[in-house]
Amino acid sequence: MKVSVIITSYNYEQYIKDVIKSVLNQTFTDFELIIIDDCSSDNSAEIIKSFNDDRIKFIQNDKNYGLKYSVKKAVETAQGEWIAFLESDDLWVSNNLETRLKYAEKYPDVGIIFNDVEEFGDRKWIEAVKNNFTRTRKILNKMNFPKNIFYDINIYNLIMTFSSVMIKREFFENLNFDTPIDALLDWWIYIHVSYQTKAFYIKEKLTKWRQHKQSYIFRKKKTKFKSAQIEAYIDIYKHNNLNPLTFLPFLVFSVFLMLLHRLKFYSIVLIRKIKDILRIKKRQSPLFDD
Repeated sequence: MKVSVIITSYNYEQYIKDVIKSVLNQTFTDFELIIIDDCSSDNSAEIIKSFNDDRIKFIQNDKNYGLKYSVKKAVETAQGEWIAFLESDDLWVSNNLETRLKYAEKYPDVGIIFNDVEEFGDRKWIEAVKNNFTRTRKILNKMNFPKNIFYDINIYNLIMTFSSVMIKREFFENLNFDTPIDALLDWWIYIHVSYQTKAFYIKEKLTKWRQHKQSYIFRKKKTKFKSAQIEAYIDIYKHNNLNPLTFLPFLVFSVFLMLLHRLKFYSIVLIRKIKDILRIKKRQSPLFDD
């Protein structure tokens, strides 16, 4: 069972060497490593080229196209039965692929396999996401896997990072990559694929997710987290025979959650502005660039 590992790289010269090493050091060795450099302006390409391993396929874009273009290009190049994603600032533990494939063989009807993560990096950012991760793990531990997560994944962000997921290549054959928000391509993919297959969650922390201010998603100041997901569901509804009696109440509930999350966010912003006016010291939070 061969695996295609995909890394998309853009200006992460300080991390990319260790990221590649974490793949090459896997206990499971029958993989190809496809690295797409999206026209980095730093020394990333030279670092990637310095590795001498026949399993590496290196592709350089002639200009900066963005994430969905690069991922689509890599997927079209992939030859493996499974496709595993690793972001260019994260790491894998050495038995990551071996463990995932053990469950892939055990559950042949599963098309999505994902695992728990270990946060590392900037301590402020780790603390900022800690409560969300704890809540997600509790939800996952109550679920019985394998299961279809199509109607769960918009309500709960079950898959913590792109670097923790592996998907059967067959589900990419007719996949629409046209996400409205490039930084949320992973969620767009999860929703489209989970419509077609079951998922399995591994409780082991097989991925090390680096927390830092320069991560791709936080470079996008205007990322609208929930709207991209709702658009993904609508896209699936348009092209498939979903039961409207099931789908429409779910969609209404999803929109309600989106509005609730935004209301919560804006209330936090409002409170902070009032504290500014009253000169009350704010609690430091990296999510608000303090």
